[in-house]
Amino acid sequence: MEAKPLRLAADTNLLLDLADRDEDVLDAVAVIDQRLPKADWLVSPSVLDELAFLADSGDTLQLRQSARAAFQQLQSADRFRAMLDLPFPSDLIRRVADEIRQKELVPVAEVHDSWVLAEAAFLQCALLLTSDAHLRGVDHELLTLVLNPFDLTPPVIATPREIVRKFFPG
Repeated sequence: MEAKPLRLAADTNLLLDLADRDEDVLDAVAVIDQRLPKADWLVSPSVLDELAFLADSGDTLQLRQSARAAFQQLQSADRFRAMLDLPFPSDLIRRVADEIRQKELVPVAEVHDSWVLAEAAFLQCALLLTSDAHLRGVDHELLTLVLNPFDLTPPVIATPREIVRKFFPG
């Protein structure tokens, strides 16, 4: 029996940086594609919602254009799989996201970050690729304790630069 492909979650900033052709992100995606060619790249509903908001209401023209370009890449590329709905009750995801903030794994004001992290856990992603300092700074041990009662496993959270530094050939 063939093993299930490894699931990877893409945060909003990763998709924006990819649309902007950020070198670290391009290199990280290339490294992951080389080392994990059958990886299942998932884009969760909260990431899609944030991209839609930024495409319409981003603070700058550049941000709006990047968000629109990211959407175009999602539609045209076969790398990412947009998850429009999750097969889990939204109130359960909200409870996990609330718990993540209550335990101060991310700042209380970072509601979106807590949702991204909760959705990645519910989707059984092994890796959450992000440039977000709030997510990157999450205490993995404490996150494990928060997610265990929900029978969830936390993803490893890494930045594109970390992927490139650790795994770039040559």
